[in-house]
Amino acid sequence: MKKRYKSFLAVTFTMITLCGCTKSNKTIVRMQKLEEGIEKTPTTEAELKEAISKYENRIADMQLATGQVGIWYKMLAVRYLDAQMYGEALKCLQKAIQIYPENQNLFYYTGLCAGYMAKASLDFTAAGNSSTAEKYNYLKLAESAYLRAVEIEPKYGRALYGLGILYVFELDMSEKAIPHLEKLLSFDTRNFDAMFVLARAYYTTGDYDRAASLYDKIASQTKSDAKKQEALANKKIVLDASYTK
Repeated sequence: MKKRYKSFLAVTFTMITLCGCTKSNKTIVRMQKLEEGIEKTPTTEAELKEAISKYENRIADMQLATGQVGIWYKMLAVRYLDAQMYGEALKCLQKAIQIYPENQNLFYYTGLCAGYMAKASLDFTAAGNSSTAEKYNYLKLAESAYLRAVEIEPKYGRALYGLGILYVFELDMSEKAIPHLEKLLSFDTRNFDAMFVLARAYYTTGDYDRAASLYDKIASQTKSDAKKQEALANKKIVLDASYTK
C-alpha cells in the first residue's frame, strides 16, 4: 500500500511537471522507462509481457491521479464560488470539465458563475460597446452550460430554473423559458419561485389567462403572506393589461 501511494505521488508529480514544461516525446518515453525500471526496449516475449504489466500499473495510477485532480478543481471552484470569486471559479470549472465532461453539476456551476460574470461586465477601458459584447458572451456561456446540464440530467431542477431566469430576465426570450419551467413544475409542483418566473414569462408573451391563473395558484397554495400578496398584486397587473389589450 505504501509503495502504491509513493507511485501515486510520483505519477502526480510527473503530470504536473509535464504540464509546465514542453518536452519531446522521446524525452517523455525515456523518463517513463527509467521510472518503471525498463532499461532497454523489450524484444523477447517475457520482456514484452513484463513491460506491459509495468505500464498497465502506470495507467491505473494515472487514471487515479487525473480523477483526483478533477475532484480538486471542482472543490476549488466551489470555494471560489462561495467567496463570490466567480471568474476564478470559472477557470477551475473549465479544468474540471475537461476531466469530467459528463458531470451535470460542473455545468450548472459554470452557468451560475457565467451569469454573475455577465452582471460584472463593465467597460473599464471606456472603449464603447466592448462590455456589451462581453456580457452577451457570458450570458451565452451560461445558457449553453445550463442546457448541457439538463441534457445530462433532464430533471435537473436548478439548471431548469437557471434557464428560466436567464431567458426571462437577462436575454428577453421568455418564450424559450416556458417549456423548461413547465417541465420543472411537472415534478417540483410547489416550487413557488419557478411559478413566479413562469407567470412572468406567460405575461411577457401575452398569455394573460395562464399568467393570472398561475398567480391565483400561488396565492392559494403558498404559506408565505409576502408571496401571496405579491402574487395577487401581479395578478392585478396582468388583468389590467388584458383589459386594455
